[in-house]
Amino acid sequence: MKENNEKKLKRGLSNRHIQLIAIGGAVGTGLFLGIGKAAILAGPAVILGYAIAGLFAFFILRQLGEMVVDEPVSGSFSYFANKYWGPFAGYASGWNYWILYILVSMAELTAIGVYIQFWWPDIPLWVSSLFFFIVINAINLTSVKVYGETEFWFSIIKVSAIIAMILFGSYLLITGAKGDQATVMNLVNDGGFFPKGWFQQNEDGSYQGLLAALVIIMFSFGGLELVGITAAEAENPEKNIPKATNQVLVRILIFYVGALFILFSLMPWRNITANTSPFVEVFNVLEGKNFTLFGQTYNFMGLIANALNLIVLTAALSVYNSCVYSNSRMLYGLAEQGNAPRFLKKLNKNHAPVTALLVSAAFVTICIIINKIMPEQALEILMSLVVSALIINWIMISWTHLYFKKSKVKENHKTKFPSLLYPWSNYLTLFFLFGVLAMMWLTGLRISVELIPIWLLILYISYRITKRKKTTQTA
Repeated sequence: MKENNEKKLKRGLSNRHIQLIAIGGAVGTGLFLGIGKAAILAGPAVILGYAIAGLFAFFILRQLGEMVVDEPVSGSFSYFANKYWGPFAGYASGWNYWILYILVSMAELTAIGVYIQFWWPDIPLWVSSLFFFIVINAINLTSVKVYGETEFWFSIIKVSAIIAMILFGSYLLITGAKGDQATVMNLVNDGGFFPKGWFQQNEDGSYQGLLAALVIIMFSFGGLELVGITAAEAENPEKNIPKATNQVLVRILIFYVGALFILFSLMPWRNITANTSPFVEVFNVLEGKNFTLFGQTYNFMGLIANALNLIVLTAALSVYNSCVYSNSRMLYGLAEQGNAPRFLKKLNKNHAPVTALLVSAAFVTICIIINKIMPEQALEILMSLVVSALIINWIMISWTHLYFKKSKVKENHKTKFPSLLYPWSNYLTLFFLFGVLAMMWLTGLRISVELIPIWLLILYISYRITKRKKTTQTA
């Protein structure tokens, strides 16, 4: 047992793994299926919204990147909050992140079951959810390299799909194959680029405009901080983490802004609905057309529907795979800090934190059961907590970085990967995030904002209880 406790996480993630994990964090179902709601609120200006949100997500990632390159340890931002801000900050940020992705795991497993039913409607939701629950957790119990390889290929599928959409959409625009309605002028033809303005109230009391859309847009970037979690297991983190971090902004511009530019050019923005997918809209020019393969005749749109389902299934599996990985590493890091039970530090022969992974898996199964037996209102509250926890996570990363830099300046220590525009990027990021909270309060997500102080109070009470137990045991 002593030998096992002395094991450390193994550096098995290569440069290509880190690069694709960074992409996987930036690209998910928010791009494939979730763009329509934001588009309705802001019109073509939503393109600018994704660029703005992407810039602030990049600021946060650079702040985290500076810390993890300087000290590539397990626990990521929880470790830094604990060391440079204080014990409660480390405790709260770590457990907040863990709970966040336990809830995300629940949502993704449910989504996976729904996507499987697209092909096999007779398979019960819980059967496919349970199957992939076992498969993904088994993958993560093997070496970290297997996790990295799995995530690499999940991301390859997502990236290939986005590039195919952008290239084919560009072809349709250039050749006019989609008809007269497909033109770049769709970006300004109907009410201009800002048809809903920056922020305005409707007659029914709801809000619209670019600032209202930012609430939806910002959450598309949840998961970018996963790059920081990989630091303790990355090969040559001083080289690979900065490379992956710096390329995130370019990928955001290509994947989100590029895809949206094509979508809004191919059709008038008023035709976009809450369920609009840029992939369906780009390829619907093929509706009614058939092709023959090996003597069998197929419909193009049927093929596109199956391909889209495969892509969103891959995106959900990718997110769940990363949830399992990050949750186990965060619990392991909390145990190393003394903010979680010591048995969570146990590693198996593959250097995977086996007990931390199994405990996380057990809580996800509880969430699946809750999802089945509790009414919809309870599930809505849980999802609101996801939104709250995500905002807390980002705020704490940026705030922790201020403490980190203050300590390094005092020590006259020059970091290897300095963040951009310190400290102004921190102040702007924090102002932006608190602004997002204000928009949430006004635009129908008030419960998410109200849950934040309640959730922080729960974390503080549990922290005090844990601290008291430690004091009693050492007395």
